Amino acid sequence: MRVFVTGATGWVGSATAPELLAAGHEVVGLARNDANAEALAKMGVGAHRGELADTDSLVAGAKACDGVIHLGFVHDWSNFMASVETDRLAVEAMLGALEGTGKPLVIASGTLMVAHGRPATETDNPASVHSPRAAACMAVTASGARGVRGSVMRLPPTVHGAGDHGFISRLVAFARDKGVSPYIGDGASRWPAVHRSDAARLFRLAVESAGPGSNLHAVAEEGVPMRAIAEVIGEGVGVPVRSIDAADAGAHFEFLAMFVGVDNPTSSAQTREALGWTPTGPDLLTDIRVAGYCA
Repeated sequence: MRVFVTGATGWVGSATAPELLAAGHEVVGLARNDANAEALAKMGVGAHRGELADTDSLVAGAKACDGVIHLGFVHDWSNFMASVETDRLAVEAMLGALEGTGKPLVIASGTLMVAHGRPATETDNPASVHSPRAAACMAVTASGARGVRGSVMRLPPTVHGAGDHGFISRLVAFARDKGVSPYIGDGASRWPAVHRSDAARLFRLAVESAGPGSNLHAVAEEGVPMRAIAEVIGEGVGVPVRSIDAADAGAHFEFLAMFVGVDNPTSSAQTREALGWTPTGPDLLTDIRVAGYCA
């Protein structure tokens, strides 16, 4: 297959592109500038110039390929809803480009959009149709009627591994800067997790064979307690670990406070069975200890 990948130079994309190449696929990545094009070339990936806000470039890239993996997102936290709208329009443009072809479109989403407090499953819909990215996801899962083999890959809050600069790295930075590694309440809230290499392999399996309208869970660990995460970070940074009240979470975790207290256990049993996916990467707590998070 010739696969068009947006976000191919990002955290998950830069693992997914080599995974596709190793499986014998040709990969074309969206490049918004010369630096992106050079990074793609170093991976052996072709460059298609454009950006997420340029829907004409997305349409051209999608039409020139046998399938699309959409991993790009404009991370403008100062105007998040504008980023969500850019993403929705990008997804709609690529769906239109693939309409009637039977070609696959796999988009990234998150497990935080679905059930909290109990293990979320692939059959769960977004907790609210008003969730920011629900419209794009629902368009993809309904795209079978438009002749597109669309699927939604729900990623956990932490896709971990050496070089990660995501949520766990921010928790480490907060602990180091503020001299404590806290958890909220009893610390029983859980985050699902997956190693980056396992997520990349699942994106490859999805573009190859996921059924139309699939919700897929890239989850290796159903739920890691936040207290355990705080303890490993405290051990690695050399700071005390303690409970804090939910009312004080914002002062420590800043913008992450809305996520840290969420109990989001998530099952991937249906995904594993459907695509023959078996995660093999290290677990989250091991990775925090050995992958350089606390260095």
